[in-house]
Amino acid sequence: MSRVGKKPVIIPEGVSVTLDGKKITVKGKLGELSMDIHPLIDVRVEGNGIVVSAKNDSKLARSMWGTTRALINNMVVGVSQGFTKRLVLVGVGYRARMEGNKLILNVGYSNPVEIVPPPGVKFNVEEQVKITVSGFDKHLVGQVAANIRAVREPEPYKGKGIRYEDEVVILKEGKKTK
Repeated sequence: MSRVGKKPVIIPEGVSVTLDGKKITVKGKLGELSMDIHPLIDVRVEGNGIVVSAKNDSKLARSMWGTTRALINNMVVGVSQGFTKRLVLVGVGYRARMEGNKLILNVGYSNPVEIVPPPGVKFNVEEQVKITVSGFDKHLVGQVAANIRAVREPEPYKGKGIRYEDEVVILKEGKKTK
């Protein structure tokens, strides 16, 4: 039995859920998300909650049960509250700035790196070294933040690079001299 799958997803005020066969659509104040439901999973809207259940007791059905419930919950939270990821630039001369809706990063390369946000994702730069990626799709926000981090990952000797705000980079000891 799935502990996560057993819990119903509570639908907050201002969010509408439509179930059309094997497709669920969630609309809220921040946007609209939809997802195809796996054939081994049943989804029902009961009152102000969404109930997810497995059709049989196969291993795949049990594994998809909790996953589907978590994905639906992320959709509901995303269209009602949204998601954010915060990144920090560490290094001398490392800077970020906004130019229209584009993010411009100066992180030690000969030319600045431009990143254009996909639809539904917004960037915000504070103090030239703090970047906030926000949007209503959790997967997309996380992927865009990972792409920004991949421009200059933190290196293990001085810790310079782009890292998540709560990320801990373990520094290696440098060469020893006699």
